[in-house]
Amino acid sequence: MGMKISFELTDRDLNFFRNALQQSREAVRDAEESEIIEAIKDVLVEIRKNEPLPDFVGKRIPELESLISMLTDDEWHLPEGDRERLLATFVYFADPEDILPDDIPVIGYLDDVIIIELVVRELHHVRVAYDDFCKFRDDFDSGKGKNVDPVIRRDRIDRRRQQLHQRMQQRSAQQKKSKLW
Repeated sequence: MGMKISFELTDRDLNFFRNALQQSREAVRDAEESEIIEAIKDVLVEIRKNEPLPDFVGKRIPELESLISMLTDDEWHLPEGDRERLLATFVYFADPEDILPDDIPVIGYLDDVIIIELVVRELHHVRVAYDDFCKFRDDFDSGKGKNVDPVIRRDRIDRRRQQLHQRMQQRSAQQKKSKLW
């Protein structure tokens, strides 16, 4: 029988986690993006060795993998601010000595899960646009794309990406505006 425990994080609490993210990125400002990505992938391999994971951690692993894919997709061209946010998330998640040390049984990953959830929510419009982009690209490649000139493919993919980038920027701006009110 499961047990539900819930708590509310105030804006002040969320700012605490945002500051922790910023500090983690500042700490490795000179680190190469590829090094950070490799580190997070290594951490995921290590975490999987400890299965079964607590459900609240296991449910976030696919989210984390999706964020890695979004960051490393050469055709997506994730905007710089979002790239920095994801890199900070990965640095934080890969740090075993963050707010709650990861080796504390059961709760060691609680802060990491909060960080992932915070970033997933903040990047919701980016994630939706990226999912649409992947679907468009997959549909194009599995349909017409096989026999299309690579230049035409690139142009169509680029055009769709630009449309989706505009849409996600508009939606993010609307979301920020509605929060002000």
